[in-house]
Amino acid sequence: MTTAGAEPPDWVFQARQLSKTYGQGPACVHALREADFEIRRGEFIVLLGPSGSGKSTLLNLLGGLDTATSGSVRWQGLDLTQADERALTQYRRLHVGFVFQFYNLISSLTARENVQLATDLIEHPLSPEAALALVGLQDRMDHFPAQLSGGEQQRVAIARAIAKKPACLLCDEPTGALDVATGRQVLAAIALANRDLGTTTLVITHNATIAQMADRVLRLKDGRIDAVEVNPHKQTADTLSW
Repeated sequence: MTTAGAEPPDWVFQARQLSKTYGQGPACVHALREADFEIRRGEFIVLLGPSGSGKSTLLNLLGGLDTATSGSVRWQGLDLTQADERALTQYRRLHVGFVFQFYNLISSLTARENVQLATDLIEHPLSPEAALALVGLQDRMDHFPAQLSGGEQQRVAIARAIAKKPACLLCDEPTGALDVATGRQVLAAIALANRDLGTTTLVITHNATIAQMADRVLRLKDGRIDAVEVNPHKQTADTLSW
């Protein structure tokens, strides 16, 4: 982390006293409390913590899917806490790729056609074929979701996200519904996008093993960033000890 107020030339996100509460009075829930951090361009970050620790809330704020109650978070020159809905929509469309635990594929479209939906939104995307090849599905492009395994469907979702060539890829428990072997394939696809496309990548997990893939780990507890850890011995998905 850098000194408060400093903005290194390669920073992508910068948060100051970022907080989110839901409800009022005795029923108020402090989902995120006064988070301070920076994330650099091209980093692979793992948000690690138990359920209810604030991981998804933080990811939603970074993705422009929710707004903070107080504090600020900036993406390069854009203050996401002050941006109107039009600016946030443009930000999500042009600069952010999302991968969730559930694949959200359209069952009546092939893998290629599901990815094509994303590429139609922007200028100069990866082709659907190139995006699917990057995640190892070049031989499954014309299959429908029902003809694909869970891991293959998740890799289609990753291809759809990275086809936009987003500046950042935000992944919320992307292996949560998968077995270990399939989870390795999905994590390998995410790491490949981070390496080959230079996409700043954040992955939510409660699995400490996955944190071994990160450049840095942000540990969350009770809505606070409890620790920030640099990982000097970054591993690949294939070498993780589950």
